[in-house]
Amino acid sequence: MMPLSMLRAGDSNTIKKVGGKEETRRFLENLGFVAGGNVTVISHTDGNMIVNVKDSRVAIGRDMANKIMV
Repeated sequence: MMPLSMLRAGDSNTIKKVGGKEETRRFLENLGFVAGGNVTVISHTDGNMIVNVKDSRVAIGRDMANKIMV
């Protein structure tokens, strides 16, 4: 397992675990980051990422991406 922030643009992987505090986990799950779901990195700039999850594009920062394990 590794954090989502380690993936490069164009990489696709399956979410294994979402970490962090309960509030943070709930927020990420509402965006579609759930264990077993697929995530594809669209772009990666200065730690900020645009990812495709559940047919939606979502922008997240490095701190959030580090809480999502793939």
